Amino acid sequence: MNSNYYAIIMAGGIGSRFWPISRTSHPKQFIDILGTGKTLIQNTYDRFLKICPKENIYVVTNESYAGLVKEQLPDMGDNQILTEPVMRNTAPCVAYGCFKIESLNPDAAIVVAPSDHLILDEAAFVNAIEKSLETASEHQCLVTLGIKPSRPDTGYGYIQYTENAINGDFHKVKTFTEKPNLELARTFLQSGDFLWNAGIFVWSAKAIVKAFNSYLPDMFDIFAEARSVYNTDDERRHVSNAYQRCTNISIDYGIMEKADNVYVLPSEFGWSDLGTWASIYELSNKDYVGNAVIPAEKVIMYDSSNCMVNVPDEKLVILQGLHDYIVVESNNTLLICPRDQEQNVKQVVADVKQKFGTKYI
Repeated sequence: MNSNYYAIIMAGGIGSRFWPISRTSHPKQFIDILGTGKTLIQNTYDRFLKICPKENIYVVTNESYAGLVKEQLPDMGDNQILTEPVMRNTAPCVAYGCFKIESLNPDAAIVVAPSDHLILDEAAFVNAIEKSLETASEHQCLVTLGIKPSRPDTGYGYIQYTENAINGDFHKVKTFTEKPNLELARTFLQSGDFLWNAGIFVWSAKAIVKAFNSYLPDMFDIFAEARSVYNTDDERRHVSNAYQRCTNISIDYGIMEKADNVYVLPSEFGWSDLGTWASIYELSNKDYVGNAVIPAEKVIMYDSSNCMVNVPDEKLVILQGLHDYIVVESNNTLLICPRDQEQNVKQVVADVKQKFGTKYI
């Protein structure tokens, strides 16, 4: 195993689209949302154990989730759990992790990935990441993983690539497009040169630090001046002050869309970002009429089909005459809504917060 390979797991999100199971105090990355016996962040950590030494894996998360990370990933040292005092999107998160690693090992190659994605073909994933780490180190480029699209999905960003390639499979990126409308998504699919943006990045420490200097110079200055305190007792205090000065910007918009040395690896490894209840439904085991029930022990359904049901183990639930619905109960809250209206959940969360405060959020 290559001691220069590192992983940064981004675990700071609050997962509001999975409310009420995902709460601000216990978001979806810390939940066994698929009923596999492991939480999403535990599965992500286990995948990276196959790629780099366990001491080279870092988690960046909100200060309030540090205890959850330590509880669910007990092998991680305190120095591997990087805490953010405020949410500032992904660019400061990436800067913090990569500058810290660069100060430890200037020859590091780093993969940055979300904590809450599903990967069905782990062998193909490991192979793609290892190839990307090797290519990023050799060519000092910024690599992103693109998923070959199976449908014109409007919930993903898209990456357009050219025929210009390095190491055979890594294609020069032409454009990034945020979530398109359905007509545009269909056009992308038909063109054959677009991929879904998986939000998984690979680069050398030197290349990403250089990119921050070129495209986000203010953020470069903020984290570069902390080089003397990384991996010391002063790190947390200094980073806390640094975050207050950071702009709220994503790594995609801040660097990836602007840099001229970005390459994409077209990939297939059974990926889903698990962004909605619909994605959980698609991936869950279903009965003969299309009902996905997690767990199924005490749920009885009559004349009901194509429902996504997620309720506590001890709860007896009887559903009759319900078709194409989401039924979720957790934390003294019950949500029942048509599957095709689940995009309203974020608005529901906002309304509940306005009416009842944070008690149910």
